Order: sequence, then structure tokens, then C-alpha cells
Amino acid sequence: MSTGFLWDELYAWHDTGTGSGFMSAGGLVEAEAHGESPATKRRFRNLLDVTGLLDKCVELKPRPATDEEILRLHTPEYVQRIKDMSAAGGGDGGELAPFGANGYEVAALAAGGAITATEAVVHGAIDNAYALVRPPGHHAERDLGRGFCIFGNTALAALHAREALGADRVAIVDWDVHHGNGTEHAFYEDGSVLAISLHQDNLYPNDSGRVTDTGAGEGAGTTLNVPLPPGSGNGAYEAAFERVVAPAIERFRPDVVLVASGLDASMCDPFAIMMVTSPGFARMARILLDVTDSVCQGRLVLIHEGGYSTAHVPFCGVAVMEELLGVPPGERVEDPFTAVFAGMAYQDLQPHQDAAIGRAEAALAVVPG
Repeated sequence: MSTGFLWDELYAWHDTGTGSGFMSAGGLVEAEAHGESPATKRRFRNLLDVTGLLDKCVELKPRPATDEEILRLHTPEYVQRIKDMSAAGGGDGGELAPFGANGYEVAALAAGGAITATEAVVHGAIDNAYALVRPPGHHAERDLGRGFCIFGNTALAALHAREALGADRVAIVDWDVHHGNGTEHAFYEDGSVLAISLHQDNLYPNDSGRVTDTGAGEGAGTTLNVPLPPGSGNGAYEAAFERVVAPAIERFRPDVVLVASGLDASMCDPFAIMMVTSPGFARMARILLDVTDSVCQGRLVLIHEGGYSTAHVPFCGVAVMEELLGVPPGERVEDPFTAVFAGMAYQDLQPHQDAAIGRAEAALAVVPG
């Protein structure tokens, strides 16, 4: 297997200012490092480096997405507003999406990174890829930045695959703990893109990502939401992938599969209360590798989204990369957190989680073949 890895130091220079958690500073919010900071991404990349895994990857270098590419999704008025605020020293894309000077340039580079990785995989230069981009993108809507996201990186990569790379069908699997509302917003009435989101039920955005939201018009059946109960762990996520995600991809038969790879369903994440560990993320990656091998010659691109535990994100990311690289089990990096987490209760699939997955499973009947 040849695996591409994409990173640029400028991603770490994206400035979200100060704040506390997901809030920007001001009023009673005392200033400290904003929750969406460079640390988790740098530490993920650094762990790949010191373990030698980075040497096994094909280095991919991003380019900025062009205005034409960004405008495939976003409105001209929104793009110009981001440019103007960026030139003036920064602002907010709309809702909890702060950025500083040159925010437009770095956001365009993140979108371009997602496109670059997708091009490399679709053209056959590599088998699969991980694009460690920042800022994230899956909450950004056509005319509104939301939840730390400026441009819809994964959605823009899907549009590029379809409009410039000859892909007739694209599937997006969003395992970020928050609902992929921006991706849903982009493709809700588009029958050429299957958008699957697994997320903590009603976390962010509120009242978004309902199991009954399955697309409309020409996109009927091509949106799948799997809202999981808080506290879901490896058992629930594995069941959801085996019973909903993989069957949907097999039925839809896309030309390429993109993953909105948020690592914030992890046990330690401060912005959610899920219980996935690094072996759980590895298992999800393995299921996707197997299904893409059977339907689209293994074309799989992971595009980084959230994940805010500086301690645990690097090990979750490394576990995913080891699957992409095909590292044998006996040669894998030991996650020092796993032994502690393994003893915690409720990691296995629970009855109420099984019922939630069953409701999502029922929606498979409307996925077009």
C-alpha cells in the first residue's frame, strides 16, 4: 500500500485568537488558548515522525484552492467577506468560526490540501491519503462559517472529484463527533454524493443530523445520519460501520470515498462525551479500507476535521495511519492510554445504542443503488 500524507506548517499558523473551550474571549470568558488550536495537529504529525511512520508515507504538498474551486460551493458574497475580514486583521466567519490576519489564505490552503490529496488518489499516484489540514471544514455552509470552519474542505474535494476528475459518484463518511451539517447542506438535493454522518446525537449544531433527514429531490436517499447516544464507544461505532456505513457504500458504489476525519469521538475529548479509543478508530479505518477495495479500487482519502485532546488525538491518528499503511499488528505503536481505557465500562454495544443504529439501518432502504 502507498499512503500519502499531507501537511503544511502554515496550517499551524491559522489564528483562532484567545478564548475558553469553543468560545472566543470577551465578557466573562477569560482569555486563554482557544480550543481549536494547532497543538493536536502538530502532535499527531510529530508522533508519526518520531515513530518512523512518516518515513513510510508519500509526502504531499498542498496548494491553495482557487477562487473558481471555492466558488463551486460557497457564494461570491461569502468568499469576498472572508477575504475582506482577513485583509483587515481577522473576524468571524459567522458562528464560532474565528480567524486572524491571513485567515483567508490559510483556509484556501486547507481546501486546496483536501483537493490535492483527492487528486493524488483518484489519479492513482497513491492508494490512499491522509490530509492533515486546518482550519477544519465540515460545518461551513455555502454562505456561513460555523464551528471553527471557514470553507467546506471535504465538500470541495468531493465537488472537485466530480467536476474535474471524472468521478460520477462520491461517498463522504463523516466520523467527526459533531454533525457534518455543512456537507449535508451542500449535497442534500444532489444524487451524485452519498453523505453519511455519525455523530453524538444533538451535540452541534443543535437540532441537526436527525435520522429522518435522508435527502430531498434528486438527492433523496443520499443523506444518511447516524445520531449515536452520548457515551457510545468502540462497540457502537463498529456496529454502525458494519450495519450502516459499509452497506450504504456497497449499495451506492462510489468512485472514491472521502472521510471527514474528526478524532473528537475519542475518550478524552473535551468537547464531547463519547468513548472511542485508538483501536476503535483503527477498526473504522479497516472497515472502510475493505469496502473501498471492493467497490472503488481502494480509493480512500481522509481529510482532518476536529479532535481536541492534545494527549489522545495523536494516538488515534497514528492508529488510523497504521491501517492505511498496512502496518502488521506486531509492529504497531503502543498507545499508553489503551490499557487504562480497556478497563472502563460500557465500551461494548449497549441496547439503547443498538436501537439507535437500528433506526439508521432502516434508512438504507432508500439509498439509491
